[in-house]
Amino acid sequence: MYEPPWVPVRRRVGPVAVAVGNASFLGVGYLLLRRRGLAVVNVVGTVVLAVLLVTAFPTVWFEIVVLVWWAATIVHGWFLAGPAATNRWRDWMVALAVAVPVLVVAALLRLDAVAIAREVAEARGSGDCEKAQTALDRVWFGHRLADAPLAAAGDATAEACARLRTAAEALAGGLPGNPDQLKTGFDALAGVRTALPGHERMADVVLDGFLSQLPAQNPCNLAVDTDWLRAHHEATAVVERTRPGALVSCADGQLANGDWQNARTRYQQALDQYPHSAVAARAAEGVQKAKVAGELANVRSLLANTSAPEYCTKPAPYSAAPPYGKGTNRAIFSGNNDFTNRLPADWRVTDPTKAVLIVCAGDDTSGTAVRTCQYEGTFKGFPDDVTFHKIALPLKAYELRTGKLVADTKVEIGGTSCPASVSYTSYGYTDLGPPSDMPVDASDADVRAAFASLITR
Repeated sequence: MYEPPWVPVRRRVGPVAVAVGNASFLGVGYLLLRRRGLAVVNVVGTVVLAVLLVTAFPTVWFEIVVLVWWAATIVHGWFLAGPAATNRWRDWMVALAVAVPVLVVAALLRLDAVAIAREVAEARGSGDCEKAQTALDRVWFGHRLADAPLAAAGDATAEACARLRTAAEALAGGLPGNPDQLKTGFDALAGVRTALPGHERMADVVLDGFLSQLPAQNPCNLAVDTDWLRAHHEATAVVERTRPGALVSCADGQLANGDWQNARTRYQQALDQYPHSAVAARAAEGVQKAKVAGELANVRSLLANTSAPEYCTKPAPYSAAPPYGKGTNRAIFSGNNDFTNRLPADWRVTDPTKAVLIVCAGDDTSGTAVRTCQYEGTFKGFPDDVTFHKIALPLKAYELRTGKLVADTKVEIGGTSCPASVSYTSYGYTDLGPPSDMPVDASDADVRAAFASLITR
């Protein structure tokens, strides 16, 4: 007896039920038709497309690809079911039980994703990264499936906020006068503006926060920061408003601490860059003060070696000194202390800030002969002649105010001569008598008289 080969009987299901089942993205319609292979293909295809949508292609065009895939499975299931089958209620119940929850959840997730995106957009518009991050923290895988493009836009905002946090930290680290940190911060801001358009307002908020802290900085740190800002970025109103005062205040502090060189540089910067600012007059005065302080420091250095001061060969000005003129011109004396130390105390000073002259004295020599007297010598009847001379003292006087030579002369100090006896030193067993030339005995008044024409005018 002939038996035909066994042919499996396909289950007949209504096309509407199959189409609804396949609308679940999970191949339920194929399962109703007992086409397990197609159901597996449907699920695998859906998973692959979902992964690609969330990771590689979170774009509108790829969402269209997914929708085309979804519509294709629905249409394919419809035609595969055929028109002859009757839709049974059990098939309907299975199809609806799976498809409706999937579609409802997808719709709700998409609506929630839109709401989140709206909050993020508002935060972007106001520059509020904290508010944007709070909204983005609610995003999960379901939102990415339901609305991948909006989720991707949120990722860009999250990245922008992360970069801006880094920028804010770098800028804060740059405020104590650290230009390297400032460069890092501004590079980060520029990166957000260039690579992540739409987040410019958020970058502006970070920049405004940084600029608002500038006026509270130490003046010298602020001067360093604004040096860099003016050189590398368009000067802002805050920088231009705070910089002149910072430069001058910094210079004031440096000058008070004896750093006259840097002080003069800062004063000059303020004067050159902001000649019409409210602190311009103060800066001009500061330049002069720093100049004078530098001159004084130089003069002190040249006078440091009191026995042989360098000033006598390298005179330099101290413009704050009084001019050489009428009255008592007090002086700093160097050299030949045997005589200069005998001058009146109100003529001699050691502080350059109180001096008018710098007087350099050389070695004393015999000056004009005053009188010759005879003294009884070693041999009776043979007197010794001794000629007494004024004391000649070479002097060079420099006006401290200008450093110019005002006197290059030789003063002669007078005194008493021909005393009743003279003292002298003999050597060995031979007494040759007193020397033939001796200096006069100069009193303090004689020394004063010799210097008077130089000191008092």
